[in-house]
Amino acid sequence: MTAQLHLAGDTAADRLLADNPFAVLVGMLLDQQIPMEVAFSGPRKLEERLGAVDPGQIAAMDPDDFIAVCATPPAVHRFPKSMGQRIHDLAAEVAGTYGGDAAAIWTEGDPDGREVLKRLKALPGFGDQKARIFLALLGKQFELPAAGWREAAGDYGKDGVTMSIADVVDEASLKAVRAYKQEKKAAAKAAKG
Repeated sequence: MTAQLHLAGDTAADRLLADNPFAVLVGMLLDQQIPMEVAFSGPRKLEERLGAVDPGQIAAMDPDDFIAVCATPPAVHRFPKSMGQRIHDLAAEVAGTYGGDAAAIWTEGDPDGREVLKRLKALPGFGDQKARIFLALLGKQFELPAAGWREAAGDYGKDGVTMSIADVVDEASLKAVRAYKQEKKAAAKAAKG
């Protein structure tokens, strides 16, 4: 993977995400209830503490030991125990099902967009929305060649939108995505009440 990313807002963290398919998968997993750039900086924290962001290495660790690594200040996520367990579960799935090669999720057998989406949704911690956003990220920023990825990603796959991390390419697009998310939250809150 050789994309020029601006997801974490930190050169070293973004380089890791561009070069390590498992790292960007972990960043996506962490992208909930914390700022996007904090989530995508999480893999860099793991690299600094473990020497690598490798699914086989993480899966081989005792889950409690790995959670302790995630909880070390500054924590990898604001909920280090639950998210540490999710990362560990994800690592075990990638190591066991894909031989430790996270990119195989979207490349093995030349899958189309629907198949990649199906594979992503089967991963621990990846529901429908997270899987669609990650598929859009692969398509928009990693030039995923899977036919039909835009359709499978739904609205997140559209050109010219600023809806998710898939659309963040610089500071201005980060602000636009953040504004979009705030509008959606406000609309949901208004609808409830």
